[in-house]
Amino acid sequence: MATIEDVRAIALALPRTEERTNGHNAAPGWRVGGVQFAWMRGPRQSDLDQLAALGRTWPDGDVLAFRTESVDEKAALLAAEPELLFDIPHFQGYPAVLTPLAALERDRLAEFLTDAWLSRAPKTVARAYLDDHGLR
Repeated sequence: MATIEDVRAIALALPRTEERTNGHNAAPGWRVGGVQFAWMRGPRQSDLDQLAALGRTWPDGDVLAFRTESVDEKAALLAAEPELLFDIPHFQGYPAVLTPLAALERDRLAEFLTDAWLSRAPKTVARAYLDDHGLR
């Protein structure tokens, strides 16, 4: 089971990452080059209402939202891992998914965060990271 502390440690180990709180709910979010790639997301009342209308509920515990490379990648992730990932109407058409931290192992969390970071990092920073880790 992953924790917010795991998210923080993994995210901040990625080059040029900084943590900031989101203004509307003071939840932590992680940015690279000033662009957010992951953030803690609690439900808004509109989320709860929309999910209820769909016969769904918000999961218990902490929920992480993270960016995907594209809406197509988002759809592929949701189809491949419905037990780990979910979407809400507010995110339709937006390249991001949500996951309850309690459902994740730390290694899988690291993969999601790294991919999210790579999708938002400046290209030269991302290339250097991939080269340094033998991933290109």
